[in-house]
Amino acid sequence: MKTHLSINVTSITKSVEFYTKMFAAEPVKIKPGYAKFDIANPPLNFTMNESVVPKGGSLSHLGLQVGSSDDVTAIGNRWKESGLETLEEMKTDCCYALQDKIWVSDPDGNRWEVFTVLANTEGSDSNSCCSPSGEAVNICSK
Repeated sequence: MKTHLSINVTSITKSVEFYTKMFAAEPVKIKPGYAKFDIANPPLNFTMNESVVPKGGSLSHLGLQVGSSDDVTAIGNRWKESGLETLEEMKTDCCYALQDKIWVSDPDGNRWEVFTVLANTEGSDSNSCCSPSGEAVNICSK
């Protein structure tokens, strides 16, 4: 079984460049207004369709949950080395869990986090949840 995720993007060219760096993989298919990545780890059929989209897309955020803080750091370092702008949030209390995470945003503002859960918590006093730099969002996905 493999998850399929399809997003709308404003530029296939810019998005392919970003996701090639983020996933450390080349797309398996590029057509006018369309691109597809077939990722082995995590198993993901990820496609993009070029269209008019609101800034930030219609998603809260997307994430890759990994097994350890070392995994978070390794992926974050790979993202930085490939030229992606990252935001680190280590030992952050988010969505009722203490987490280490690193964020990137694609050319359309869709936010991705790589994260690991260190411990369950009762939550923080903050109004923000599961978003980089305390940007308030209304739902938690973890």
